[in-house]
Amino acid sequence: MTHNTSPNLRPLIIFSALYMVLGGVTAYLTENGEFVFYLVVLIILAALISRLHRQVQLTSSLLWALSIWGLLHVMGGMVPVPETWKIGGPVRVLYSLWLIPNYLKYDQVVHAYGFCVATLVCWHCLSYLFQKHGGQPARPQPGPLLIVLFAGSGLGALNEVIEFVATLFIEDTNVGDYANTAWDMVFNLMGGLIALGIIRFRTSSSQS
Repeated sequence: MTHNTSPNLRPLIIFSALYMVLGGVTAYLTENGEFVFYLVVLIILAALISRLHRQVQLTSSLLWALSIWGLLHVMGGMVPVPETWKIGGPVRVLYSLWLIPNYLKYDQVVHAYGFCVATLVCWHCLSYLFQKHGGQPARPQPGPLLIVLFAGSGLGALNEVIEFVATLFIEDTNVGDYANTAWDMVFNLMGGLIALGIIRFRTSSSQS
């Protein structure tokens, strides 16, 4: 993996800023305090990702994948669903929507996607460190793969802590119960495992 790319970030910044502003305005007009909180978290994360990018030169595909994750999050909390659609939560928004009734929710798909991307970012960072200090990028062997899987799962656990903090300061939230949190973590892990498959596939394809 090379790290000398410097993608044009202007379209990405405009895209991300646009959906954050629209989400923020919608949250304010609908008095959705929970989502105002999450938008503040998104802005902080965007700043941290910008700093990380300056250090490790994230690829354009990773940056766009992260931004799309943010968009899915904003849509999940702000886009209403029709009364006739089955939901699994107190608020009638995409995050509560059952894509497959009683089996798969929009929220779970976003968790799997998001922490697949987060694990790929962890792999990029690990590969950058390997290349910086050893001259070679990380190879998809069990040790490095487990490190990034655990790192991605750790970020997933941090996400659950942030959601818990929201419940401490905001009366009505759409966070869900213990079972919901447990399923979130299961789908976080599933996303990480998918990321490992992507890493192995990319490596084998580049070597063939």
